[in-house]
Amino acid sequence: MDGNGRTYTVGELADLAHVSVRTLHHYDAIGLLSPSERTASGYRLYRHEELEDLQQILLFRELDFPLDAIGRLMLDPTFDRRAALVAQREQLAGRTRRMEAILAAIDAALDALSKGTTMSEKDMFEVFGDFDPATYEAEVKQRWGDTDAYAESARRTARYSKDDWKAIKTESQAIGSGLGAALASGATPGDPEVQALIERHRLQIDQRFYPCSKEMHANLGDMYVADPRFAATYEKIQPGLARFVRDAIRIAAGMPPAGD
Repeated sequence: MDGNGRTYTVGELADLAHVSVRTLHHYDAIGLLSPSERTASGYRLYRHEELEDLQQILLFRELDFPLDAIGRLMLDPTFDRRAALVAQREQLAGRTRRMEAILAAIDAALDALSKGTTMSEKDMFEVFGDFDPATYEAEVKQRWGDTDAYAESARRTARYSKDDWKAIKTESQAIGSGLGAALASGATPGDPEVQALIERHRLQIDQRFYPCSKEMHANLGDMYVADPRFAATYEKIQPGLARFVRDAIRIAAGMPPAGD
């Protein structure tokens, strides 16, 4: 409860949090957010502790966490609200920076249209980052050029447009951010929400590039730790994430821990 010991009805809490009463009823029904008490007539009453829990739930929802995963995280006795808030802030700050960069690019494009000038190619596309699918093409061909996977990946990607590559990058960033947030919040590689993200990771490879069995996925996971460039990509998202992803992939494949 707050400093005055106030309680909130379900309607008051819905108005305060900008959610529907139906949503709060659903959260109660699935055991995610239940009221501290009820009136003699059976009406729900929420205290300040439930307001804090609801704020945490809504922050997880902003990061696209499913409700069942949120429940498992918050009902875990080891759940650390401060650590979760720090991790959520980092993830949302990253999104904010990206949105600000995109808004700046739109403003620059509008300004160029108004003035009748032409934006440089660099300014037009700088906001989308420096991803270039051909960067490691020579090395990839040398290492895997005689494999069926390479042939299939080359066949598929030959048809990809710049928009396709941007979509792939967006997918990858969403998966990476989700895994980073899970690690930062104290999740373990075997937790269901982590395993769901790992399956999304495998399916992206399977659907976008080449058939990716769980065994092949595990081989890739080992490479994410062994190859400093891959490791750096994950460590940039969250320290320790490369091994976390590798371990989660091995669990998904039914393999024993790597032992390092």
